[in-house]
Amino acid sequence: MRIDLHTHSTASDGTDTPAELVRNAAAAGLDVVALTDHDTVAGYGEAIAALPAGLTLVPGAELSCRLDGVSLHMLAYLFDPAEPELARERELVRDDRVPRAKGMVAALRELGVPITWERVAEIAGDGSVGRPHIASAMVELGVVETVSDAFTAEWIADDGRAYVGKHELDPFEAIRLIKGAGGVAVFAHPLAVKRGQCVPESAVAELAAAGLDGIEADHMDHDAAARERLRGMARDLGLLATGSSDYHGSRKTCRLGEYTTAPDVYAEIAARGSGAAPVSA
Repeated sequence: MRIDLHTHSTASDGTDTPAELVRNAAAAGLDVVALTDHDTVAGYGEAIAALPAGLTLVPGAELSCRLDGVSLHMLAYLFDPAEPELARERELVRDDRVPRAKGMVAALRELGVPITWERVAEIAGDGSVGRPHIASAMVELGVVETVSDAFTAEWIADDGRAYVGKHELDPFEAIRLIKGAGGVAVFAHPLAVKRGQCVPESAVAELAAAGLDGIEADHMDHDAAARERLRGMARDLGLLATGSSDYHGSRKTCRLGEYTTAPDVYAEIAARGSGAAPVSA
């Protein structure tokens, strides 16, 4: 089995619609794919309706969190999307995304970048607007060469010159909410140092003690040493070690199935999730 547990659609900051994403996942030879858009479940219906035969969809989301000033993301799988506490927090994050993005556009304009909110909103479409949409507009303007190049201290990385914060969950609270909704919590790309500061290993141990289920070990932003280190941490802390592409369509260079999760790890995630179930065509 080939299993990719971290992908994004146009419901957040990917370039594939949910329907295109599941069709592309099947074409890429995947057996299981998780839809984990940022702070939203808006793509579920379309993805399920378009699910090709032989492909299983894992409903999920990627939640925005911050711990001691450090940004991190928590992957939530198989939670009840209607559970009110978690749904309310997702809504708070989404509601804060537009004023935050407008603030970054204004900051970039002050820095001499001729970016407009109208173009950023057009790129985001019906998706949950975020920094990748701003970065895409910067690429169009020739300010940076790639989306990743915008995520630097010079531009819109955490604490960058044009960075503006948003409402983010405490990760311990995120774990509590995910588990309360019957879901499974996995720390996304915990050693992605190219994205900025990462939380210390001691914090990962504390999150594990609070109920964290796993850590994403195999990821495009982890080199071989980081992947091995994370697998060791998973063994030491009794956590599941997952692998994923973090696919965003054409917005990033990663390919569907570039990194995958072992079948036994996926089976354990499916067994632990009680708020929703994987969907097969």
